[in-house]
Amino acid sequence: MITLHWVYALAGAIFAAYALLGARERPLNAAFWALLALSMWAGDRLSDLGNGVLVLGLVALGSVGRLSRGEGAVAPEVRQARADRFGNRLFVVALIIPATALVGTLLFKQAPDWFDAKQATLIALALGVAVAMTVGCLWLRAGPVVPLAQGRRLMDCVGWAAILPQMLASLGAVFALAGVGDVVGGLVQQAIPQGSLLGAVIAYGLGMALFTIIMGNAFAAFPVMTAAIGIPLLIRTYHGDPAIVCAIGMLAGFCGTLMTPMAANFNLVPAALLELKDRHGVIKAQVATAVPLLIVNILLIYWLAFP
Repeated sequence: MITLHWVYALAGAIFAAYALLGARERPLNAAFWALLALSMWAGDRLSDLGNGVLVLGLVALGSVGRLSRGEGAVAPEVRQARADRFGNRLFVVALIIPATALVGTLLFKQAPDWFDAKQATLIALALGVAVAMTVGCLWLRAGPVVPLAQGRRLMDCVGWAAILPQMLASLGAVFALAGVGDVVGGLVQQAIPQGSLLGAVIAYGLGMALFTIIMGNAFAAFPVMTAAIGIPLLIRTYHGDPAIVCAIGMLAGFCGTLMTPMAANFNLVPAALLELKDRHGVIKAQVATAVPLLIVNILLIYWLAFP
C-alpha cells in the first residue's frame, strides 16, 4: 500500500539532491537541505531528542545568515527565450499538479487496498509534482537534473524561510497544548463588553488574522483562537453554528496570511520566482485585498452563524 511514507521519501530524495548539487559551491546550504532530507527520511525513527537536535541544527544554520543564493542550470537568456516561445502555455505544466491532485484524491479513495485513503490528497499531490516534472522535461527537452537544479536555485533564494510553515504549525500545536488559548481567552473576554455578540465576533476575526500574521499559518492560529473565543463565547455562550464560525474564522485567518512574510510559501516564494526587487512586493500588493476581505468575513460570521 502507498502511504504518506512514500511522500516523505520522495520529498527527502529531492532535498538530498539539493544538498548534493550544492555541496561544493555552497556547503552551508547543502548542510541545511541535508538535515531536512534526514528529517523526511528518518524523522519517525529518531527519538524526540534526536529530532530536537536536528531542528536546532536547522535553526543554527539558518540564523548565521550565510545561506547564499544559488545558480540555476538554465541561463537567464534561455529562460527568456522559452518564455517568449511558449508564452502562457508554460502554465500547463503547473496546472497538471492541482488537476492530478483532484483526480487522484477522488480515485485513490476508491482503492483503499492500494492507497491510504486518509492521505489520498497528499499522495495525489506528490504524484502530480512527479508527473508535471516529467511532462516539463519531455516538452522542453531538458534532462532530469535541470528541474532539480532549478528547484535548488529557488529554494536557495527562499532559504530558511522555506520551512517556516512547518515550524509555525508545530508552534501552534505547542501553544494549544500549553493552554495559551485559555490565557488569551481570559484577556480578550475582559476587553469585550459584557453581552456584546458583535464585540466577540470582531475579537475572533481580528484575533485569527493577527495570530496568523504572527505565526504565518492560519492552521496554527486556529486552535489558539478557537479555544480562546470561538468555542467558549461564539459557540457555547451565543449558540453560534460551529461549522460557520470555524469555516469563516479560517477565512479570516487566511486574510492574515496575505499580509505577513511569515507565510513564506505564499508571499516570499512568488517574489523569488518572479525575481522581484522588493522581497515584500507580493505582500504590499495583497494588503488592499486582505483588509476589506477580513471585514467581510467578520460580518459574515455575525450575519450567518447566529440564529
